[in-house]
Amino acid sequence: MSNIQMIIEERAADIGNFLVGRLLPFSQKRSVGPFVFIDHMGPAALKDYENMDVPPHPHIGLSTLTFLFEGSIMHRDSIGTEIEIKEGAVNWMTAGKGVAHSERTPEYLRTTDKNLHGLQIWVALPKELETIEPEFFHINKEDIPSWKDNGVDYKLIAGEILGRKSPVPVYSPLYFLEVKNTLQEDREIILGDYLFGESSLYILEGNIESEGNLYNPKHILIAKDSKLCHFVLKPNSTVYIFGGEPFPEPRFIYWNFVATSREMIEDAKTRWENHEFPKVINDDGYVPLPPQNKNLKLKE
Repeated sequence: MSNIQMIIEERAADIGNFLVGRLLPFSQKRSVGPFVFIDHMGPAALKDYENMDVPPHPHIGLSTLTFLFEGSIMHRDSIGTEIEIKEGAVNWMTAGKGVAHSERTPEYLRTTDKNLHGLQIWVALPKELETIEPEFFHINKEDIPSWKDNGVDYKLIAGEILGRKSPVPVYSPLYFLEVKNTLQEDREIILGDYLFGESSLYILEGNIESEGNLYNPKHILIAKDSKLCHFVLKPNSTVYIFGGEPFPEPRFIYWNFVATSREMIEDAKTRWENHEFPKVINDDGYVPLPPQNKNLKLKE
């Protein structure tokens, strides 16, 4: 990716009983377009006595996107959804005015060895849609647009780009694109004419080369200008290019809440502490509000 403005390295974070690699937000870069949060889960090899268990917790003002490379998660929420997500599928949950959900290892896998690997992403909602009714969509693996060009595999997980559109029902102009080189030779990737807004590239595996520099996995490269997206994808490498139009208003984040005002954050905190969020179907767990004392303003 030409004209790199910043490099963000994956940092360990604990989401309960499971460690992830946090990519966004970063102290010097709080968002990329509408993307305000990205966690890299795994790869984790879980023993027969180890399971992922994230009890019911709340969200407002955002959509969550879960995309697995390997493994399985049982999603339950307060809308009434109870569905298992597996490799290649997408879970898209819009919190709007408020939703609660849990994510756990499915019951039939809890006493077996298993692997888990994927991405969890938050996309902020436009200001005028912050308080819409919660929604949930599950998009099957076979419904995600996938194609091959010059030996390179592409998959449009969300958004619209390169003349294709993902069925994930996003609320603002964005793109989240997988680019994979399974060949044993370099491939030149030129996407600048198709990108818009702010743009970044996440290296999952392998390497890319740009302007004579070699970049390694578990890093996000932030572009100065999305129109200059041009790099060499090395053999056996997978990257994710994501971004879109940034919002004119700043965002505040407190725990799992994203909003354009502190008042909305404070209201959500009070509602969660008072158990006023709707209950998650078939899951009576509860994650207490963490003892933080300030909101975090998202800004450049």
